[in-house]
This record gives sequence, structure tokens and C-alpha cells, in this order.
Amino acid sequence: MYGNGTQRNPGTTVLVVDDVAASRYAMGAVLSRAGHQVVPVASGGEALVELDVRLRDGTLPDVALVDVGLPDMSGFELCRRLRARPPMAALPVVHFSAAATAPGDRCRGLDAGGDAYLTVPAEPQEIQAVVRAAVRGARRSTGAETAVHRLTLLSEAIVTVQAARCPRELAAAAAEGAAHLTDSPSVVFVIGPDGEPYRGTARCRPAPADSGAHQAAARLVTRFAEGRTGVTSAVVPAPLWPAGMFRPGVEEDARLTVATAQDGRTVVCLATPVRRAAITDPAADGLLARLAQACALAAEPLLLYRVERHVALTLQHSFLPQPHRLPHLPGVDIVVRYVPASRQTEIGGDFYAALGTDEGVLTAVGDVVGHSLGAATVMVEIRHALRAYCVTESDPLVLAGRLDRMLQLYHPDVTATVCLALVDPGSGRVRIANAGHIPPLILRDGGGADYVDACGPLLGLGLDRPEPTERHLAPTDRLLMVTDGLIETRGTPLDTSLEQLRTAAADAPAGLDPLCDVLLGCFGRDREDDIAMLALRLG
Repeated sequence: MYGNGTQRNPGTTVLVVDDVAASRYAMGAVLSRAGHQVVPVASGGEALVELDVRLRDGTLPDVALVDVGLPDMSGFELCRRLRARPPMAALPVVHFSAAATAPGDRCRGLDAGGDAYLTVPAEPQEIQAVVRAAVRGARRSTGAETAVHRLTLLSEAIVTVQAARCPRELAAAAAEGAAHLTDSPSVVFVIGPDGEPYRGTARCRPAPADSGAHQAAARLVTRFAEGRTGVTSAVVPAPLWPAGMFRPGVEEDARLTVATAQDGRTVVCLATPVRRAAITDPAADGLLARLAQACALAAEPLLLYRVERHVALTLQHSFLPQPHRLPHLPGVDIVVRYVPASRQTEIGGDFYAALGTDEGVLTAVGDVVGHSLGAATVMVEIRHALRAYCVTESDPLVLAGRLDRMLQLYHPDVTATVCLALVDPGSGRVRIANAGHIPPLILRDGGGADYVDACGPLLGLGLDRPEPTERHLAPTDRLLMVTDGLIETRGTPLDTSLEQLRTAAADAPAGLDPLCDVLLGCFGRDREDDIAMLALRLG
């Protein structure tokens, strides 16, 4: 029945499922002589148990030859069960039978998920050819699925990298992407022109806090990238790569995929451990190179923005008077706060001002629309213009109109919000002109808090403005003015945020400093916009 095969297939494992011992032995002999490793079992139940064990060990066979007429279940049923279990669904199955085979039997085998149908007795060459074809088809399908899966992972990683708001977020996203592509731990360094490294890790056991491994690795990456552009890959042997990078205290070779920007000033390095027993996967290396290149392109504007943000913050701090340097204004006590946005977000144009005029004390809180160095620059111009206008004018409505015309003339594409309050310390009279800003809160003695009904169009639109709103402050009252950066939260209606602010302010302890500190504690953590705040009471 079975002769001697001649073509060898070393490394291929075949599961033979046949309840007839003689047939099982004969089939196994043919396959063994052809170089296959044979795993014989006598029933469908034994096959499932054997496959479960091998699945846990990572040694699933390459193909299963299944007799149609098994004692506990048909070969078709066994195939259906395998196809229903995702880890085994890709295992190619060849049905065979020594009984007369009708076309319907072949159809049932294929419908159950089988890859081929073999009628025995058969020539050894035919058996070997069917096995080879089934394995080849499965590997081709698995390879295509793996390539599609990896490309999907690469696309997802690049999208996440491009959405990063700062170099540290980018490094973390790149590390996750590299770990998914290689199924291994990864460490990513993003190094800017100033040499400061931003690190991200994935699937790495945390190293001791005082470990210098990451600093040493960053220095090595910087030296490796000197004089290079584009993407370069290299393996750094364990003696040169700091121990503990992927696992604490363990020396491992590292594969570095380094992308350097055209100007040579931005470097991104993806580092993964080298598995000594593994064969290098060129496809994975190519995907890592594409990920590194995408990271370098995304890192350049983020690093440039850090420079712009530093300049903008310096500008704001230079022109916004610090609390201890506020001018002494007779008849009032004033407390201010300024909190820049979190490091991951853009700089804004928030500001405050407290100025003495012929008719009292003018306070202002405002925000230039937009987030950039340009917004901060316009903020400075508005503060200077307001200061200059106050030399000859005190009326908040007139001042708002002049600021509006200044923006139209010099910055026609810019708008801003501002709330101006002119306080007469002697009488407690307050006149408020609001240009698209959050209205001020008046906190009464005893815990009440109400917004002043003052509104008007933004600065820069050239629209008519309503007359100022008048209120009177008692000696125990407090006037609170804030920018929207304190309370605006994505997904939360502004009315809800305003009510939350009113309630928190009403419950805050007496005093100006405690009021500001409590509100910043409630709302001011990790905000996506700058915060300016001014609190006033009659002194």
C-alpha cells in the first residue's frame, strides 16, 4: 500500500488521527521516511487533548491528517471544533478515508473547513504532495495575515505618534508601537537639539530609580547618530549596551533603529532586545525603520514648539506683574494668580491688569483667542495699550472701544475677550464692561455668590457695545475675575462649569488668597489652557 518516499521535509510536524492502529502506523511510516515528525493519536478526543498540550507549549503541528470515521466523533466534526478555536483555526486539515468516497463526502470535508481530501490507499508521493500543499498554503495564508496585521499595527502606531502633544508622549507612543511590532520590550529615545533625552518604555520591567542605564544609553545613541541622516539600524552587543535597559540587572544585545532628521539635530532611537536564538526578520526591521522615520518627522515640530513655548512663557512672565510686585492702589486689596497651561499643551494669551486712574482702580482680565507665540505677543500689546489709554481715560466702555479699534487696525485677524471693572474705593461703586468674557463673580458676606449680568461682543469685531453694568461692593464683598482656562473642560457644557465655579467660590473661606488657592485646587490641575485670576475687595 505504501512505498518509500524520497523528498524530505525536515521540521514539519504531522498529527495523524486514525483509530486503526495498522493504518496509523503505515501512514506514520510513510511520513517519517519523508522527513516529517509524526504525532499519532487514535481518536478525536485524544487529538484535542494533544493539541491543547502543544498549544500551551507553543509546538502546534504544521498539519493534521484526520480519518473521517473516528469512534467518538467524525473527522468532519473534529475539523469544525478546530476551526471554532482561534488558536487552532489556522491548522491545515486533510481528511482521508479508506471507504468508497462519494462527491458528497468530499464536499462535507471542505464545508467543515478541511483543506484537502485524500482517498487511501494512495501512493506515497501523493500523500507527501498533499501534505506539502496543505502546509504551503497555510504558511502562505499565515504570512499574508501576519503582514497585514503588522502593517495595521504600524499604521496605528504612526497615528498615535502623530497625535502626541509633547516629546515625552511621542516617545511613549513609539515604544508601545515598537513593542507591538516586535512582540518584545522596547525603549525609545527622542533627543532634540539641546541634547535633552525624552524616554518611553513598553513591556520593560521598571529599573531602579537611581539607575544611570538610561542616561548612558542616551549618550550612546547620540554618539551613534553623529554625522548620520536618514534611518540606520545596528546591533549593539551587551558589553556596550547598558545592563538593565529591558530587564533590571540583565545584559542583553540591543537592536537600535535610529532616525535622524535632515538637519541632524533631531534623533529618534527605537531599541529592542536581540533574541540570540531567533532569525532576523527583515520585514520587522523594515517596519521599525518606517516607524522611526515617522517619529523623527513628528518630533521636529514638537521640539520646535518647546522652544516657542519657552519664549512665550518668558514673555508672559516678563510683562505680567508678579503678585508681590503689584502696584499699591489705595482703597483696595488685590490678589492675582497666573498659571500656564500644562506642559503638554499650547501657550495661550491670558492676562490680568490692575491700574490706578483718575476715577478709581481699573482691573482687567482677558484672553487673546488662539494658542501660540503670536497670541502671547498680542496679549502684551493689549496690556500696554490699556495702560496707555488709562492715562487720560477711565470709562471701561470707552477703553473697551479703543482696544477693539486697536485690534482691528493692527491685528485684523485676531479677536480677544476682556472684562474691565472700574472700582471707586470710596463709594464701592463698580462699573463693568464685558467683551465676550466670563462675567465677574461678586461674593457676598455670608456665602452667597452671583455673576454680574454684564455682556458684550469680543474685541476685534467692531460691533456696538452696551453701557457698563453697575454694582456696589460692601466692605466685606469680594470681586472675582477669571479666564475660561480655569473651568473649561472638553465634554462639559460651559453653563455647568460656570455653576461649579460659583458653588466652589461661595463655599471658599474668607480672604482673597484662600479664595484663589481653593479655586486653583478645585479646577486648576493639568489644564489645557492658561489661567489668569484676579480677586479684589475694598481695603
